Amino acid sequence: MIRGADAETVRRALASGDPLPGTTGFAGELDGRLVRDVLGRQPLFGAPDDWGVSPGDVAGDPAPVPAGHVRDGDTDRRVWSLPDPPVASDDAAAVDAVRRAVRTAVERVDDAAVAFSGGVDSALVAAGVPDAPCYVVGFPDAHDVAAARDAAGAMDRDLEVVELDHADLERAVPEVVAATGRTNAMDVSIALPLYLVAERAAADGYDRLALGQGADELFGGYAKVVDPADDDRVRASTVRGATREVTRSLPDQLERDTLTLRAAGVDPVTPLLADRVIEAALPLPGHLLATDDERKVALRRAADGWLPESVVAAGKKAVQYGSLVSRELDRLARRAGFKRRMDRHVDRYVESLVDSDYRDGR
Repeated sequence: MIRGADAETVRRALASGDPLPGTTGFAGELDGRLVRDVLGRQPLFGAPDDWGVSPGDVAGDPAPVPAGHVRDGDTDRRVWSLPDPPVASDDAAAVDAVRRAVRTAVERVDDAAVAFSGGVDSALVAAGVPDAPCYVVGFPDAHDVAAARDAAGAMDRDLEVVELDHADLERAVPEVVAATGRTNAMDVSIALPLYLVAERAAADGYDRLALGQGADELFGGYAKVVDPADDDRVRASTVRGATREVTRSLPDQLERDTLTLRAAGVDPVTPLLADRVIEAALPLPGHLLATDDERKVALRRAADGWLPESVVAAGKKAVQYGSLVSRELDRLARRAGFKRRMDRHVDRYVESLVDSDYRDGR
């Protein structure tokens, strides 16, 4: 059984070597083998005779199937890699390709709530489903809450605010760790707001949550791609090279996020990671990705005229910072005695919550 695509589409992609056969990601068992798409948009664990879409589906400590690979018995073989197309030479045509791909992808979303931070990524997703409810998560003074309110007002959209407190974090940490198997501070602080906003959407009766995931990686949204030659966070020396480098980090991120969202009761919908959008993003030249003055240049130009100007130009923080979850998790750790001078102080606090949860029999 294949999740996310029909079996024949995957068979054709295997036969042709096409890494982007027109899907939004897939994984599962096919003809006695396990197969996972080129960006790992669907998690997959185990062996062909004992597999699942989360680690808990399989006995023991199952290894994930790497993105773009087939697992045959106990052997993993790469069958797809991201294409490396020539750089687009016509800026207007390149932006138009992004515009058409994004519109097509977001307008195919249905029966889903929208995780909405007020940035251009989530606003594009929301624009494709004008009747969908929008949810933002964060502490009362969070950047994302204020930005989402401004953007929702500009777009004339209703907004549900999932306002957090410390008790929410303390309760959710063991649940996120159980879903993802990760206890490091970065992964947990990213997963927590996703879990808590998804939990609210699920409580309101939605089983699908649409997100703007992938836009930062594909379209040059990170500060570290702006001047990569002088940034030791990336190995590449060009904007295009650095953007491709961060795109290759998506499988690990998507595994974490998908497991988190499913544990909260929803399936993620990621239209900005549709194959057609990826195809439009990969040829973009560096100046349509990120410059000293602007990031996600082509994506913003593609949104121009569809979204309000204030939303097109809006800045964005990573979810762990925009929601203030990272700050408040650090504060909780210090209050619990895990001071910053200690190595991995937030990691150790997270581990203490998980250990306490087990000791209490939950």
